[in-house]
Amino acid sequence: MTTPALLQPFLWRTALTNLRGLGILTPWLLQLLATDLLLSLLLPWSLLAPTSAYNISSWLAGLVWRGIQFIFTSVNGARITVSGDQLPQHESAVVVCNHVSWIDFYLIQHLAVRSFMLGRCRYFAKQQLRWVPFLGWGLWVMGMPLISRRWDKDQRELDRVFRGPKVYRWPMWLISYSEATRYTAQKYLETVQWCKAHGKPIPRYTLYPRTKGFVATIKALGSDSSVKAVYDLTVAYAHNGRFLEAPDMWQTISQPNLSEEWRFHVHAQRFDIEELAGRSDEELASWLEERWMAKSALLQELKKKLEDGQDWSQRSKSSNVEVLST
Repeated sequence: MTTPALLQPFLWRTALTNLRGLGILTPWLLQLLATDLLLSLLLPWSLLAPTSAYNISSWLAGLVWRGIQFIFTSVNGARITVSGDQLPQHESAVVVCNHVSWIDFYLIQHLAVRSFMLGRCRYFAKQQLRWVPFLGWGLWVMGMPLISRRWDKDQRELDRVFRGPKVYRWPMWLISYSEATRYTAQKYLETVQWCKAHGKPIPRYTLYPRTKGFVATIKALGSDSSVKAVYDLTVAYAHNGRFLEAPDMWQTISQPNLSEEWRFHVHAQRFDIEELAGRSDEELASWLEERWMAKSALLQELKKKLEDGQDWSQRSKSSNVEVLST
């Protein structure tokens, strides 16, 4: 069967784009493999000298993450707009963020680069990763929280992770997607049903946050640790006018001139952790839920700007927005 003539240019473009992606990705994958091997070698050292092992692992991780950010923004032309508070440099923080896509980390790390905290980013990750050879060992050495999302069973792991900022005063961004899963139409319908059943306000363009992990984190780190703030981040995307549609991971690697089709935006708000440290579990849960409703309002504002043809980088009274480069 012959390929229709009209499809041939498309197939050639797709093939060339995929080859381009492989050429870009291969050096970074080799760097990632070498880094995982080096981090694995740090495993016994981390038991003897945890702070020096943490600092070395942070430096190595920063190189890897800077590499993938370079591909996204410089090689493939992703233009990220930023609004809200200007985050301080070198400040440790608990970071909460809505979860739209696998590529949300690009937008979070865009801010981390500017705050000189890229290598200090630590994400709550699934505990199954600890059994992946080299990768899992490296994550453990770095102090990455590997959890099941069943907080009663994760206490030992949380104690291990919290020891870094509490006992050793390690600088850290401890990052959590409080919704625990990515936003999809089906997941949103489940959120609406749950909110109606429990008498909760219904958000728009977010899922409802799970609060137990946030409460446990603030209770552990809010009173006496290196952590000084909570950063509330909101990420948003658009693709050719379609709101909250993000490219997939392979597109961010292989496709040039990403900002010709997509918009990428992150909004940041900073709160002193001392404002939250003395609150009860119920008050902390309510605070996080209120932040998610504020995210909903912000996302609706961005959608309206999209429909009105306004650039998300345009300054407005409600948000101080500027274009930042990595």
